[in-house]
Amino acid sequence: MRVEVDLNKCQDHGQCVYAAPGLFALDEQGRLSLRAAASDVYTAEVGEAGAEELQEAADVCPLQAITVHE
Repeated sequence: MRVEVDLNKCQDHGQCVYAAPGLFALDEQGRLSLRAAASDVYTAEVGEAGAEELQEAADVCPLQAITVHE
């Protein structure tokens, strides 16, 4: 399973952090910590163990910045 986070759409509301704390985090400034790893789109492979949390994070993102690919 692959996740893409469009960092141009993301406005750091943090809903993904509450839905999937094992996958998403905010840094000291309250910004999504993935911003340190990518400039426009963050892409990662996620194991089946995190699939449910990941889908929940995508569903609750107010800007639909998270896309899950199976």
